[in-house]
Amino acid sequence: MFRCPGQDQRYWKPEDIFEVQCSGCSRKIEFFKDEPKLKCRGCGRIVMNPKIDLGCTEWCQYAEQCLGIVAAKDVNSLCRRLINRAKHVLGTDKKRIDHMLAVLHYAEQIQAEEGGEPLIVKAAAILHDIGIHQAAQKYDSVAGKYQEIEGPPVAREILEELGVDEAAVEHVCRIIANHHSGKDIDTIEFRCVWDADWLVNIPEEVADAEKIRHIIDTVFKTDTGRKIAVETLLGGDSRF
Repeated sequence: MFRCPGQDQRYWKPEDIFEVQCSGCSRKIEFFKDEPKLKCRGCGRIVMNPKIDLGCTEWCQYAEQCLGIVAAKDVNSLCRRLINRAKHVLGTDKKRIDHMLAVLHYAEQIQAEEGGEPLIVKAAAILHDIGIHQAAQKYDSVAGKYQEIEGPPVAREILEELGVDEAAVEHVCRIIANHHSGKDIDTIEFRCVWDADWLVNIPEEVADAEKIRHIIDTVFKTDTGRKIAVETLLGGDSRF
């Protein structure tokens, strides 16, 4: 595998070699810190390095060769286009557009700490509610499982039009199809979007501090999401 020329193992620390659990078969995979992705020997799934720093993709000439994914500057460009597409679909629904942007904001914060592929997290955050109007028209409902049914086909069409590769499209659609239920996926990218959505929804729907504490303790899936929730919703409650 190609190794980043900017990484010198003479200066590595013990924690720069670590294990990651495959989300497909739970097999442990040993990563060196500069390995962007590895193929699981158990199930063949491609597992991304959750600790890799993708900031170098902004300037490094080897970024595409090294990572084999969309460079950071291209991810940001793609996300701007996704936001524009989502705004077009959502039309004059300012509340839903504001919700989308708030979820994206939190998802980016969580991903920066927890890892995962930025493209997947950002795209899923932007498009997670993209089927809400179709659900309302078809089922006379604006929430629940119907968004999870109607959203993925709309998201898939948008992503494919923008040239996103099939594996990424599939992952984003799986997140959208489970962003309320969480039944059939448990990747780090999903957890980032799940917690971001809760961070936006809680202050809109829950006022009681004890209920908020219970949600943080039982529903959130990342340490970073819990930390942000405590800081923003409970004023840094010392019990967490």
